[in-house]
Amino acid sequence: MKLSVPRCSAVAAAFALAGLLASGAPTASAAPAAPVSALAAPDIPLANVKAHLNRLQTIATENGGNRAHGRAGYKASVDYVKAQLDAAGFTTSVQQFSYNGTTGYNLIADWPGGDVNRTVMAGAHLDSVSSGAGINDNGSGSAAVLEAALAVSRAQLQPAKHLRFGWWGAEELGLVGSKHYVNSLPSTERSKISGYLNFDMIGSPNPGYFVYDDDPTIEQTFKGYFAGLGVPTEIETEGDGRSDHASFKNAGIPVGGLFTGASRTKTSAQAQKWGGTAGQAFDRCYHSSCDSMSNINDTALDRNSDAIAHALWTLSAGTTEPPGELYENTTDVAVPDAGAAVTSTVSVTGRTGNAPTALRVGVDIKHTWRGDLVVDLVAPDGSAYRLKNSSGSDSADNVITTYTVDASAEAANGDWKLRVQDVARYDTGYIDSWKLTF
Repeated sequence: MKLSVPRCSAVAAAFALAGLLASGAPTASAAPAAPVSALAAPDIPLANVKAHLNRLQTIATENGGNRAHGRAGYKASVDYVKAQLDAAGFTTSVQQFSYNGTTGYNLIADWPGGDVNRTVMAGAHLDSVSSGAGINDNGSGSAAVLEAALAVSRAQLQPAKHLRFGWWGAEELGLVGSKHYVNSLPSTERSKISGYLNFDMIGSPNPGYFVYDDDPTIEQTFKGYFAGLGVPTEIETEGDGRSDHASFKNAGIPVGGLFTGASRTKTSAQAQKWGGTAGQAFDRCYHSSCDSMSNINDTALDRNSDAIAHALWTLSAGTTEPPGELYENTTDVAVPDAGAAVTSTVSVTGRTGNAPTALRVGVDIKHTWRGDLVVDLVAPDGSAYRLKNSSGSDSADNVITTYTVDASAEAANGDWKLRVQDVARYDTGYIDSWKLTF
């Protein structure tokens, strides 16, 4: 996982004030239940995942102690993963890019079959930092995604949707490889990716169980899996915008994923919930030479590997969710920098009764620092439903996602508004479009 860049402290006060001013708005509800897969996912053998990690450790040891971009250890890692996939019947391709005067590589693997117009993709960055072997960051995600792909081959899975897997280069230098991949796709190809699942650091030695909250269906798929194990989860915030999912999300592709924590400290409440040591980092060896085979929690790695398979089997099986009726406004509305809230209106007519309990609100807001933004859905009677709070730690671009709101207390017909306010200075944007799906 790459390092984040902190923002000036003056902005934090504006964020706090915005939160106080908006505290009366109800929040968006949890996502609807995830679609049910026709076939249960297999158990992913921990021993197999650890065998891949051992190989990545050996590669690092034989190549100067790391698997970083531009180093021999990274290319050897790509070759190892590719050989495994080629033998299992995947169609693989290596995509080259250049960064800092050296050649980098992405590895893409497609499983034959499935509707390519509805592609589910899983990925992980394969590079380490130059200071160590990167076994948790991010051998853990890379090895688990590889073993999940090999499980697809062993099962000879024939999903309704197409399955694709990716291993990214130069993530540690700024998401370089995944950005290159997404930017190289024509818009028609981007639109065929119905979801991208990212796995970066899923075996931290003092682990937490964190789920990305970007796409509601993907989020609920993971939450439901861990709930079935009796393992509580929390929303992932430490890595928001700092791993490869950001490259996809910024292009409008639905994303989700798992994370077990990096340099942040585990709280007493989290230690009570998950075990481990309070007051200690989730990964004390984050970006250090000690990120080796001894830096992995087997239980966390096993649970997350199985969760990856569950999500792939579930999300690639298709969807039982009806498409619904769509109401959309595509007129751009400028959002003033640190200014008053603006609104965009969608008029709903011809319906009977109230809005649904799972009203879907699709939002496309282009902005250079989305942490500045507070976003609400305003019902025809003026009731406000909070979709997004401001966040001083969320430095990524754009808000492109779908929220789910329990709007069953509201009359369906009338003027619904998306209300957006930029609460801090120096960044700009606009409402590109938004839609309601009943």
